[in-house]
Amino acid sequence: MSKHILITGGAGFIGSHLADLMLNLGYRVRALDNLSLQVHGTDRKRPEYLNPEVELLVGDVRDPQVMRHALKGIDTVYHFAAVVGVGQSMYEITNYTSTNNLGTAVLLEALIAQPVEQLIVASSMSIYGEGLYKTPSGNLCTGNRQLEQLKAGDWEVRNTEQEVLLPIPTPETKQPSLASVYALSKFDQEQMCLIFGKTYGINSVGLRFFNTYGTRQALSNPYTGVLAIFASRLLNNNPPLIFEDGYQKRDFVSIHDVVQACRLAMEIPEAAGKVFNVASDRQYTVLEAAQLMAKVLGKEHIQPLITGKYRVGDVRHCFADITQARTTLGYKPCVTLEDGLVELATWLEGQVAFDRVVEASAELAARGLSV
Repeated sequence: MSKHILITGGAGFIGSHLADLMLNLGYRVRALDNLSLQVHGTDRKRPEYLNPEVELLVGDVRDPQVMRHALKGIDTVYHFAAVVGVGQSMYEITNYTSTNNLGTAVLLEALIAQPVEQLIVASSMSIYGEGLYKTPSGNLCTGNRQLEQLKAGDWEVRNTEQEVLLPIPTPETKQPSLASVYALSKFDQEQMCLIFGKTYGINSVGLRFFNTYGTRQALSNPYTGVLAIFASRLLNNNPPLIFEDGYQKRDFVSIHDVVQACRLAMEIPEAAGKVFNVASDRQYTVLEAAQLMAKVLGKEHIQPLITGKYRVGDVRHCFADITQARTTLGYKPCVTLEDGLVELATWLEGQVAFDRVVEASAELAARGLSV
């Protein structure tokens, strides 16, 4: 009999794409999802994009009874259920902590009675805070920015001698620097699963996703991935809003590459007990990404608006070193940002996006979370 997969958060962006891949590989797939209002809209019905062969259970990961039911007959769990968003996590603290931390705890307790072969958890680049840097003399270092310098519009990461540090790819060995409640909750999810796996003999893997983009991302959720937010703005003929000066660097990884990494984490025995960066191995400034998004949508005339503001929890530069994923998993990203955005633009032609970015920005400003 074929392997039976459970994907928590399986009706969402990454989960639904992973479900497609797993079904194509001949596995059976069950998805547990609460169809949250922020992601799925007011009707909260089964998404049209979710493969009809997926068994969808609508329920909350924090409900032990729901979780026990979801785990019946399951061989492998992909734990993707989480509330996502750095800024929002700083004022919806109960929601983020309850869903992400408690939800994971409920899953793990259920797994004591109903163990599985493998547990693969979605972690996040956000746990790194600032990425890794070098000093002008070539020494490795970490860096943080002070609020006073940000208020003055000085965006760079500097050392104690006020020299600007050079960003370099960030490996998994970098110590976490948790700058938001969201980052803390993702680190907790990751570490809880790894500790649990070691204790109970379940092969557990943490995947630290970088800025993932692609079709099916929630366009009306102002706390989703930055490229979906830019798309929502452009589809409504509004300029993408960019914090700071737009030259902060990120690694944008296609959903197709992300789900391949998820597959490899299940298939490669050597992955057990480890964490892996999942990224594209290329970096772009946020401004470059916004301009590419406008280009593929045929809206180059809509120039991004540089706000010159800072959001609490944001970092200057963070992009991935994927050496460990390459060598251990055999992971090889295949989709360039340019090609991935062309596919995204084709999908966007049939989508309706409610632009709530200004509303979300006002929420942050009202709480003193942007300066």
